[in-house]
Amino acid sequence: MIKVSIFYPAGPETRFDHHYYERVHIPMAMELLGEALKSVSVERGVSPGQPWPEPAFVAIAHFVCTSKDAYEQALFPHLARLQADLLNYSNVTAVIQFSEITLEHKSET
Repeated sequence: MIKVSIFYPAGPETRFDHHYYERVHIPMAMELLGEALKSVSVERGVSPGQPWPEPAFVAIAHFVCTSKDAYEQALFPHLARLQADLLNYSNVTAVIQFSEITLEHKSET
């Protein structure tokens, strides 16, 4: 399994519409990725207050897929559409990381 993480950096000029991202963009991405997608999660950066620093990212999305090949085969036919939608929710360039999931634990509660 692989995880594709998409990080949206925070900054003084950053614009990010969480409502649009969670209600429109992510459901569209889920539909387009189809069966290659096993799970998705979205995180919103929050300020923990002093003495902690402000969050480095305004949002992070994680897409878990069976393999890099499955992700790419599902994504590439729709990549232009997904990239064009970025302007509807943000003005920042995302940082993307592919990771191999080597350990995962889920609580029973």
